Amino acid sequence: MSFLDLPEGLAERIIQCNSTYTVRFGVRLRGRMYSFIGWRSVHSEHCEPVKGGIRYASNADAEEVEALAALMTLKCSLVDVPFGGSKGALKIDPREWTPQELERITRRFTQELNKRGLIGPGVNVPAPDIGTGEREMAWMMDEFRRANPTDVVNARACVTGKPLSKGGIAGRTEATGRGVQFAIQSFLRDTRSVGLDGRRDLKGASVIVQGFGNVGYHAAKFLSEEDGARVTVVAERDGYIADSAGLPIEALKQHQIRTGSILGFEGAKTFAGDMTGIEQPCDVLIPAAMENVIHVENAERIKAHLVVEAANGPVSFEADQILRAHGVSILPDLYVNAGGVVVSYFEWVKNLTHIPFGLMERRRRERRNQTIATALERMTGKEFPPDIRDEFLEGGAEIDLVRSGLEDVMRSTWSRIGDLMEKQPELGDYRTAAYVASIRQIAEAYEAIGI
Repeated sequence: MSFLDLPEGLAERIIQCNSTYTVRFGVRLRGRMYSFIGWRSVHSEHCEPVKGGIRYASNADAEEVEALAALMTLKCSLVDVPFGGSKGALKIDPREWTPQELERITRRFTQELNKRGLIGPGVNVPAPDIGTGEREMAWMMDEFRRANPTDVVNARACVTGKPLSKGGIAGRTEATGRGVQFAIQSFLRDTRSVGLDGRRDLKGASVIVQGFGNVGYHAAKFLSEEDGARVTVVAERDGYIADSAGLPIEALKQHQIRTGSILGFEGAKTFAGDMTGIEQPCDVLIPAAMENVIHVENAERIKAHLVVEAANGPVSFEADQILRAHGVSILPDLYVNAGGVVVSYFEWVKNLTHIPFGLMERRRRERRNQTIATALERMTGKEFPPDIRDEFLEGGAEIDLVRSGLEDVMRSTWSRIGDLMEKQPELGDYRTAAYVASIRQIAEAYEAIGI
């Protein structure tokens, strides 16, 4: 807090979680009663409702949930979406239960959260996390509607990350990976940054992705297919595969779906059981799985120019110092993986307004663009280029507007971070600048309401 001039006691208030609820409940399954334990932590209510995912993991605990809730507060503040931070978890291995059993467990968990006011469009809005997805969010939303029959109008906004058929939003699944792409682009576009060893684009750049789940897959796909990067290594918990010419990401994903692993992919070298994939030379390293994958033991062997934290906490404190001492730029998780909560905000707004994005103006934009194209043809005496005509005339589908909004948030947030680094060079790194920008805004919110 040495970079912040906060009133006495406010720092302590910001650090602490407001509340953490532990719920224990039973569900009759397989002819007997099974007991489950879950948590929902609310870090800060300086801005409401509070927002944060719910994870299903056998190693979940209250301390982890509180830490993740605090991270959500900081993340929401940094990207300027009107949520406080929250997080939840259920201590369960979802692979041990059938979909029907998981549904009963999820609905009972939702009932417990609802009884305590820990779910609702105006108070606490869960989202998917590790071990959960669209399916679980649809179950939670439906159970909330059943328990609150007088609030069915806005009930869909009680969770985000739902299927499109249940009030979800186009682009939510890809949101975090798309945000990673926009974060890297923003960094490279900023002439105040060092770029990639002086380069300002990703064309031909080598990229290593650690973790090939939703975030890692989408980030790799967008960077290779749209920005011209070469994804030379994809690493997972059972080893890594490599191809210096660049891996075909979509084909690799289909291989993973078929076989359950990235290993053995035709045309690439497989290194089974080898955890050194992230240590191979590259321009950009994207850890997109678990925390602390870059630590004091392997940080010296990292050979990337830029580390992009797509996962939460993938670089330990000691490793961060080692990497920066070697001149490695680090884009912090607080910023990089905020795409999910930004698009969750869009979904929440969509559910409360009860109207899809673009519905009221899409055709008007199409007619306007058609008029412009016709006018240009008359003025020049030439036909509008057919290869771009359709894209120009398109009025903008929901996913286009979502992507546009996400890019705007990621670019403007990077400007905040970059401006702060320029004004206060003593901050030293982007992580510190992001935390200072976020905490400063939280402090202002507390002071504005007299707390």
